[in-house]
Amino acid sequence: MHRLCLTLFAVLVFLLSACSKAPLHQQESFVFGTRVEILIAGLDEAQARPAAAAVLREFDRLHRTYHAWQPSELSELNAAIAAGKTHTVTPEMAALIGDAQRISAAGDALFDPGIGGLIHLWGFQSDEFKAVLPDVAAISAWRAAHPGIADLQLDGLLVSSRNRALALDFGGYLKGVALDRAAAILHGQAVNGALINIGGNVMALGTKNGERWKVGIQHPRQPGPLATVELNDGEAIGTSGDYQRFFELGGKRYCHLLDPRIGEPVTHTQALSVLITSRKAAGTLSDAASKPLFISGSSWPAMAKKMVVEQVLRVDAEGRVQVSAALHRRLEFVGTPPETLEILP
Repeated sequence: MHRLCLTLFAVLVFLLSACSKAPLHQQESFVFGTRVEILIAGLDEAQARPAAAAVLREFDRLHRTYHAWQPSELSELNAAIAAGKTHTVTPEMAALIGDAQRISAAGDALFDPGIGGLIHLWGFQSDEFKAVLPDVAAISAWRAAHPGIADLQLDGLLVSSRNRALALDFGGYLKGVALDRAAAILHGQAVNGALINIGGNVMALGTKNGERWKVGIQHPRQPGPLATVELNDGEAIGTSGDYQRFFELGGKRYCHLLDPRIGEPVTHTQALSVLITSRKAAGTLSDAASKPLFISGSSWPAMAKKMVVEQVLRVDAEGRVQVSAALHRRLEFVGTPPETLEILP
């Protein structure tokens, strides 16, 4: 069964805005296979609407340009790689590839946009998932080829691969890129207060009419948030969860978060969230960094230190909660605090 949930969401936005005389503009769309929401504070409708619309147009462009399984510029590149050909890409795509290679290397290749073939074998390059396990021989062949984004060779705008089994899928990366693009567009439109939510990947700009934006971290097994946190200007949160894209078979859950080392879905973690403080490309890092930490499991603190991510919350397969001290100081748990809570340095 496939169930798509928002990992993070704006908390009490409408209640708070109803009590405030300052304007709060909202626009929604469905992009990147999820619900997208733009909230703009402090501007009247005539100013806020075109700014939000410009962001949504950019999201749609990114979605169409880098779609992994429908005709796109990315699918053209993947076809060329499979054929053993060198392909000329746009400056934007070349920059994305180079950046993704850098982030992948920093996370010991646990975040790897080059595993599109594996994602396809598990049936996750689809809008609806079938409860069918992949062919064992095909998975073994993929493991033997062991493709990854590090196999790509980038020479200016020329892209080639020494491994023809490589296929790019930016699904674990593009929403973060889109957050940073949105921030740049909104700043260019004189927007000083906004909250951008792409299916749970969230970035805050400025304040909500003088108050910090408050967002919730979704409980992986219950409706509603596990905790809430107030975001400072330029901060971003990204969450990876086994409840977003998955299917169940024989009483076992198979999620879309795949460990490239073994070619199988991760089972030891329900959800992992990272909060990235204001810095260059905070949105991109919030999306990409949650993957290697999720896949690392109980050894996530070492990976977080390596990737310079200080604020992390993890829910393991048994529902036990681990949180870094830096994030714990900012969290407000909703309802009864977790029965098992471990605070790590």
